[in-house]
Amino acid sequence: MGASFHTRIEQLATWSPPPDWQKFTTIDAHTAGEPLRIILTGLPDLTGKTILERRRYMKENFDVFRTALMWEPRGHADMYGCIITPPVTKDADLGVLFLHNEGYSTMCGHGIIAVTRVAIETGFVTKKSPETCVKIDTPAGLVTAFAAIENDKIERICFHNVPSFVFAKDETIDVPGLGKINYDIAFGGAFYAFVDVKSVSLTCTETDFRPLIEKGMQIKRAIMQKRKIVHPFEKDLNFLYGTIFVGDAENPNSHSRNVCIFAEGEVDRSPTGTGVSARAALHYFNGDIPLNQEIEIESIIGSSFRVSAIKETKFGDHEAVIPQVAGDAYITGKHEFLLDPTDSMRNGFILR
Repeated sequence: MGASFHTRIEQLATWSPPPDWQKFTTIDAHTAGEPLRIILTGLPDLTGKTILERRRYMKENFDVFRTALMWEPRGHADMYGCIITPPVTKDADLGVLFLHNEGYSTMCGHGIIAVTRVAIETGFVTKKSPETCVKIDTPAGLVTAFAAIENDKIERICFHNVPSFVFAKDETIDVPGLGKINYDIAFGGAFYAFVDVKSVSLTCTETDFRPLIEKGMQIKRAIMQKRKIVHPFEKDLNFLYGTIFVGDAENPNSHSRNVCIFAEGEVDRSPTGTGVSARAALHYFNGDIPLNQEIEIESIIGSSFRVSAIKETKFGDHEAVIPQVAGDAYITGKHEFLLDPTDSMRNGFILR
């Protein structure tokens, strides 16, 4: 009885789906608690000479695969993912497209850290001591990541982001149901509106998870209706990605705490790599921090990123900085997802 049962279990483990089912393989990871599902196989080749062209092609032709792998029953409302593509710039190691519950993002800091970890751990990029460099093409531009290697192990990952700048300062918006809200807008790979969490009578903690989503989306929609967002070079980046609430840190060694409400009410479990990059620009041009002064910013769950502005630059007409962001990522699984053609829910659904 026992041997027969174990044999049947082994048969389950070696089962193969019918040939007409679609298969997708992924490696899943998290950075500071925020998931990243890295799609490796199953997608058709994406046409385009640039990452933005490939993103457009994916959106127009194969968006159903994004919903199938990000939404339930394979994902959830706060799932995040990426597609690995061939690089488009000289010396880059790979390209990435980032996916979420609403569509496609322009850059993702937690995703860069996780992709760097996976690329090195799997041998896709050769591990070199004392530091391994990984160059990644994103829709927002080339991003360079660095992994510190000690005793053949990854001890620290950081990346140099695209130029980050302040787009609007000390603005006010009348938000239905909330009244007048003060905000700043800054770009760190995506545009965010920054709001003092105390101004909406909330805290940057799990206790206020639901009202943070509701008020964050109210503010985002109100600003989008009233204000034009303009990227210096790419019209595909001309949108407000999310609202970031800023509050007091709980750890006395940290600078502050972030909660990012982005896409369609998605909540970042990490402090948001592009968000802290935008904050580095805000703090630097406010005179709060000098170049190369690292500050630690917490997330809604208490995880943290370390960020600094490492040099000044120009980005179009904007005075900008290059941020450096550091955080920790871990691999959580390797998966094969299946789409049964007879399953009426094969393309996914979402509940928020």
